[in-house]
Amino acid sequence: MLLEDQRFLHEDLERLEQGISDRTLEDPRHIRDRLNRDHQISGFLTRIQQQSKRLLDIYNDTEGLRTKEIQSISTGDPFDEFYKQLNDIKDFHRRYPNEPVENLERAYKRKAPGEGESATAEIDHMFTGEEAYGRFLDLTRLHEDYLNLPGVQSRRVTYLQYLSIFDHFTPPHCPIKRSEKNTDQYFNYVGSLAEYLEGFLRRTRPLDDLDKIFASFDQEFEKAWEAKEVLGWSTETQSVGPTAPITEGTGEGIWCADCEKEFKNDNVYRNHLTGKKHTKAAESRKANANGTTNGETARSANKSSASSTAKNLKERAIAEREWRIRKFASTMETVRSDTRVNVERRQGMTERERQQELDALFAESAEPSLRPSGAADDESDSSDDEKIYNPLKLPLAWDGKPIPYWLYKLHGLGVEFNCEICGNFVYMGRRAFDKHFNEARHIYGLKCLGITNTTLFREITNIEDALKLWDKIARDKKKEKTGGENIVQMEDAEGNVMPEKVYYDLQKQGLL
Repeated sequence: MLLEDQRFLHEDLERLEQGISDRTLEDPRHIRDRLNRDHQISGFLTRIQQQSKRLLDIYNDTEGLRTKEIQSISTGDPFDEFYKQLNDIKDFHRRYPNEPVENLERAYKRKAPGEGESATAEIDHMFTGEEAYGRFLDLTRLHEDYLNLPGVQSRRVTYLQYLSIFDHFTPPHCPIKRSEKNTDQYFNYVGSLAEYLEGFLRRTRPLDDLDKIFASFDQEFEKAWEAKEVLGWSTETQSVGPTAPITEGTGEGIWCADCEKEFKNDNVYRNHLTGKKHTKAAESRKANANGTTNGETARSANKSSASSTAKNLKERAIAEREWRIRKFASTMETVRSDTRVNVERRQGMTERERQQELDALFAESAEPSLRPSGAADDESDSSDDEKIYNPLKLPLAWDGKPIPYWLYKLHGLGVEFNCEICGNFVYMGRRAFDKHFNEARHIYGLKCLGITNTTLFREITNIEDALKLWDKIARDKKKEKTGGENIVQMEDAEGNVMPEKVYYDLQKQGLL
């Protein structure tokens, strides 16, 4: 019965669209509920694609079954076809009496917290406690793998430092040389790191078109690999002359590609070029670049060519994983910085405090699902019953109830104080009025009038009075400045300079 399947698919698509619209209108406060909603919508979108593909196959009717069914209904006696299909249905349910019937009306309807939600349990098992429902990264196991890599074992990198450098694969942040990256241990490490970051993105962003984003990463890598522009895997060239290019390291000094070492001073770099260590490293690097040695025979040419091809393929796979890790890290820069802050904060906590924080997080996330279905209605009814009786419109205290009337009269909260400078804002009570002279609203109003010294304008609320006082202060300052400039200076026989009045007073006293 293809026509019934067609009708069922159309109904299913409409129910799915309605379920998506209902969940889109929601705005959950907790990140767990938001992830639950997004994963449900993602599942609905996937089912829409599957059902649409099935419906399109029915309309294409490659085998002609739909056309035959329409002809059998439209021609002949319609009751014969009806009873034939009815007998088929009865025969099916006689053979499968316990076959469940799918109710589309309830399948995609938003369930109440008391009815239980299957997707919520999936979200709970999708993240670890350290990830906190996708808010932070959990790279503790990968950090241990990184510490066990050859070349890193001598450097004790803390977890906080690792969060800053896990996407750096070149010196000086990564001490692993290019020749040491071809090991299976390093290949498994970068593969696990790339797989974790990709899975984290899929778990936290279920509604994004991640396949398209990942495909763009692969296309960018293909172009960079063909152009030999992948960081850390470009063609190595021998530096000639006393000055080496500043391409790696911290960028502040001179980088020696042979020794893979950075020099802060140019003279130190020049002197080390003639040393045995540099000469040996340069010869070894040149031999690796050439790929063959003078003592190599023609019999091993095919074998070396095959090993070189396998080596290039492995290097390409490692470089691709490093490229994807860099792209994933740049996409999750906010989560990465939040993880560093969270690690620093948790380092100052005891084990008991960390456990209490995790318990509080799980309790907060589980609280909405544990509430009974009628809790919201009971809460709204109780709030309606407990409406506060406040006919005098008294201010509310810290407990949400009106303050006593005698306290209202004692503080003079019924007296209004108007401030024209604040835009005719009314302050209730003398205390609030005295306090507002140091607040941002009053200071901003004075600055709009051109008044900078606000300490002298206390108790002044009228704009005209404030401007008059400011003009008087400006005139007094100007008069004081001009008066000081017109003072006559006198000099005695010893060369001491003093005002004219002081000079004559000292002369009358015979002190000069």
